[in-house]
Amino acid sequence: MDVPIWAWAAVLAVIVVMLAIDLFAHRTAHVVGVKEAAAWSAIWVSLGLAFGGIVWWAYGAQAGGEYYAGYLIEKSLAVDNVFVFALIFTYFAVPREYQHRVLFYGVLGALVFRAIFIAGGAVLIENFAWILYMFGAFLVYTGWKMFRHRDDQMDLSRNKLLALAKKRIPSTEEYHGQKFWVKQAGKWVATPLFFVLIMVETTDIIFAVDSIPAIFAVTQDPFLVFTSNAFAILGLRAMYFLLADLIDRFIYLKAGLAAILVFVGIKMLLLDVWKVPIWLSLGVIATCITVAVVASLRATRDRHPIADGAAVEREEALR
Repeated sequence: MDVPIWAWAAVLAVIVVMLAIDLFAHRTAHVVGVKEAAAWSAIWVSLGLAFGGIVWWAYGAQAGGEYYAGYLIEKSLAVDNVFVFALIFTYFAVPREYQHRVLFYGVLGALVFRAIFIAGGAVLIENFAWILYMFGAFLVYTGWKMFRHRDDQMDLSRNKLLALAKKRIPSTEEYHGQKFWVKQAGKWVATPLFFVLIMVETTDIIFAVDSIPAIFAVTQDPFLVFTSNAFAILGLRAMYFLLADLIDRFIYLKAGLAAILVFVGIKMLLLDVWKVPIWLSLGVIATCITVAVVASLRATRDRHPIADGAAVEREEALR
């Protein structure tokens, strides 16, 4: 695709404007309830789908299909991020009203790091075409590993990066609102929220190692890879607040994500044998995530957890 500079600039401008609007809307710390999260999720998803329509109109069905496939892959893998974010927030006992601020900067960092990864991946593919086969093998291995360890839980108490950061950075054990740093006895110290941000950013980078090669499996166009990533990531915060109280019900989700990674990995390995049509890729990816979600909800339909966000909204309504 021959994408002019002004198109790149326009996309970046839209991203910056939407981030600014989101930051302004959440300028004061408050608990993000289910209704608010659902409204923002609808906005972000509509924006992502609408941009895909623009790509389709401007560059044709093939480019539009590749964008939507990349967007769906990133959206699917983003649900796994929600699991990890919930674990991090629980471990640090982060008050719900402070979680959005951490996720906002987490998403900002994710956009920067993924742009770097995408640029690096595009250069590698352009100069070393065989790197696609390495990506494919890596995705098959990652998918198989994810399936085998789908029930494992991250143990943050053993995280070496977190232990090193706490050892080297002066800190306080108390939260000070939404602040990452505070001054105590004339000395700047990190609040627990800063270490939460470190873990969120680290998690984003780790997930990017899986998702970027996966999107390169459906398109090698840097513009489509970046935009599908960016518009999917923009809705990550709203997705977290919408699904965080339901994560214990998605028991088959990791199996579905593992199947997606294995599929796109095999698709890469077969590039010189058979080029899988983009619509088949889109269908397989959508089927994997749909089956995983539906099967999970059916298997756990007897569970009736009271979502914290919904409980807060009910309590406020009764006042």
